[in-house]
Amino acid sequence: MVRRRRDGRYDLVLEPRLRDAVRNLLTELDELLADDPDDADLRRLNPPAYLDDPERDAAYRLLAGEELRTSRHATIDAVLGTLDQERLTEDELWSWLQAVNALRLVVGTRLDISEDDHQIVVADDDPQAPLWSVYQFGTWLQYQILRALGA
Repeated sequence: MVRRRRDGRYDLVLEPRLRDAVRNLLTELDELLADDPDDADLRRLNPPAYLDDPERDAAYRLLAGEELRTSRHATIDAVLGTLDQERLTEDELWSWLQAVNALRLVVGTRLDISEDDHQIVVADDDPQAPLWSVYQFGTWLQYQILRALGA
């Protein structure tokens, strides 16, 4: 749970196991961004800038790609650096929102989620059940952050 405090900071109330899950998931995402920036699982995180012009899109990726990766790494580092804190500043909480959103986009891509898939019930023995759990946790955390920010 995330709550706004009177002093303008935010309480981050997460069980240690959930903090560990965030740490592990964001570390995996950071490694994926570093090791294979063209991985198909990143396509929603890095959508084409020019759908109808592959040459312009390639030029855009060449110019902006590294800057976007650097920014995402910095955001993940910011979250990992504040993961054990119980209170966050607004800027830190925005970093959390960006990182959780990136994670949800990648997991949503792996699950091939569409707008109609948000109420799906997955059996425990489904091979994709762990990914659905990650997606649902990310959705819950994103909601908590947005609600606290009043966004």
